Amino acid sequence: MVKISSDCPYPGCFFCVMKEGNPNKRRTSIMKFFRELPSQDDDGQVLPISGLWNTAMTHPNDPDFIDLGIFECMTALIWKGLKNRRWLSHDQNIYIPYYAAHIIGSYTMNMEEFAESAVHAGVIPPLVELLRGRLTWVEQRVALRALGHLATYTSTFPAVANHGEILELAIQLAMSSLEIVYSHFYQYVDRRLSYHCDLLTRGMGGVEMESKKAEEWASQLQCWSLNLINCFAFKPEFLSVICKSEFLTKLPGMWGGLVNENSPAGIGLLRTICHHKLGRGPVSNCPGIIEALCNIARSSDDWQTMAIDCLLWLIQDPSTCHKVIDKAVPALVDLGEISTLGDHRKLGDSIVSALQDCLQSHGTGRHAISSRTKEQIEELLNSRQRLKWEKSIPKEDLRIKQAAALVVKLEGNSLFSSGNISGAAAKYSEALALCPMKSKKERVVLYSNRAQCRLLLQQPWEAISDATHALCLHNPPNRHAKSLWRRAQAYDMIGLAKESLLDAILFINDCSQTNDPDLSMRQNKVPDYAERLVKKQMRAAWLFRDAAIKHGAVHCEGDAGDIYGQDCDDSEWETASESDIGNDGRAEMGDDDSEWKDDERKDKYDKSLVKDIMHGYNVQLAEDEN
Repeated sequence: MVKISSDCPYPGCFFCVMKEGNPNKRRTSIMKFFRELPSQDDDGQVLPISGLWNTAMTHPNDPDFIDLGIFECMTALIWKGLKNRRWLSHDQNIYIPYYAAHIIGSYTMNMEEFAESAVHAGVIPPLVELLRGRLTWVEQRVALRALGHLATYTSTFPAVANHGEILELAIQLAMSSLEIVYSHFYQYVDRRLSYHCDLLTRGMGGVEMESKKAEEWASQLQCWSLNLINCFAFKPEFLSVICKSEFLTKLPGMWGGLVNENSPAGIGLLRTICHHKLGRGPVSNCPGIIEALCNIARSSDDWQTMAIDCLLWLIQDPSTCHKVIDKAVPALVDLGEISTLGDHRKLGDSIVSALQDCLQSHGTGRHAISSRTKEQIEELLNSRQRLKWEKSIPKEDLRIKQAAALVVKLEGNSLFSSGNISGAAAKYSEALALCPMKSKKERVVLYSNRAQCRLLLQQPWEAISDATHALCLHNPPNRHAKSLWRRAQAYDMIGLAKESLLDAILFINDCSQTNDPDLSMRQNKVPDYAERLVKKQMRAAWLFRDAAIKHGAVHCEGDAGDIYGQDCDDSEWETASESDIGNDGRAEMGDDDSEWKDDERKDKYDKSLVKDIMHGYNVQLAEDEN
């Protein structure tokens, strides 16, 4: 047996108890410790609580403390902090309610039987008091986390739902959490509570570190609110509370920022809502949501399939199809040639099938779709028919079509290099009409080249459509670097900072991993222009931007840099081809991924021929990347 230290200043110290060698005695002593701790007023109580917090974080599935009364102890400590402000302000007791709620959340996040024990121990009422804001936003954050875990399980959800205000509070926090953290912590350095700073940085102080962690915790506060709401959204009886227009219209903007990129965020909750008929109606009545879903569906992040699911359910529902079809079809048509995306197999086939059903069921009558929408669907269906037809064509004829498409594409390249951008775009369209549907690599190039032309012609939405087509055809999907860059530029043109940022980051990621010999010889493989665009969009998509504007810290576009960071220069308009520009300042137009067997050709063009085409932007010559 390990002897208990005789010089410990705290009688019955938890750490001393844990050193007890006899398992039965240790269990008895721990049980006694949990039972007596809430009634004690000795100094140093935060030490064993922080130790328990560490244990709960590292071993959340360990049942040792569950049967010994840890939930009852944490519940009593939260109540004590809420009711006894004198005790709360003494020593370091201010930390205890936070740690206690965090411990409850950690032990209930994986094990349903632990969650049942927690509910039986009465953890929900004190957590609701924290959720109300009886202390601070820091305690609200961990209360949301714990209640979200309890609401996840079938056996414990009713206990959470019985407190009707929980859903309303979570909705309000989802909408206001960023402003709360900004105004109560981020904005005024000299007003920050010291224990908040300590919790956020875990001793790694400094204003910059505190500010960065504040963004992370604000994101978590919002995302845990959404997680809790999502548990309610699976139950149809709560959808009327959730589907208020004020909340729904804000959902697409609740993305968590780059500090919480793995969260399903607002789009995850929208997917749950759209899965049920009662939720699709309110969503279809908010045009802004449909536009946001279309942008997310075209995106290259983990939320893409969630947005596609939402759009498909909305157009497959006869009661909502006519309300959303005109906005949804352009995005879905762009995605019609995608194959596998994540766990979604033959996603393009599902999109085509849904659009075909729409055309058949809404072709005539009071809710008939517009002629433009009909044309777009028919164009997609015709491309599918063309693919089937080409399977019966002799291979020699297909090779002739490939050769003809190559000739036309080269004519487009020549027109592009001479500054005839609209003529080049027309040639790329002609080449796409000739190019066999199964020649996906060539079609990626043609779509991407036409996207560049449309950028120069100031047609951002058309450029987004072409770049999306290219990204869908590419293998793997969404990983064609130059198309990512061109779509990032197009999103920037129309002010969609978040979408531009995500594409630019993926482009930079591809640059950093490239095997391109021209880039691999550089010390920094990431092009400067891409870094500048990311810097600009991070400023524009800053998590606290709306809150800062509301509180007067940002007055206009140019002022945001003073808040987010210094030296945030605006992005310059340059193409992905700059990564291949040589020392002589000339861009190469080579066949680096073509199946047309002319990889030897290395035509060079003077990039100054198309310089400054777009209102003072320094646009580099687009490289033909086929």
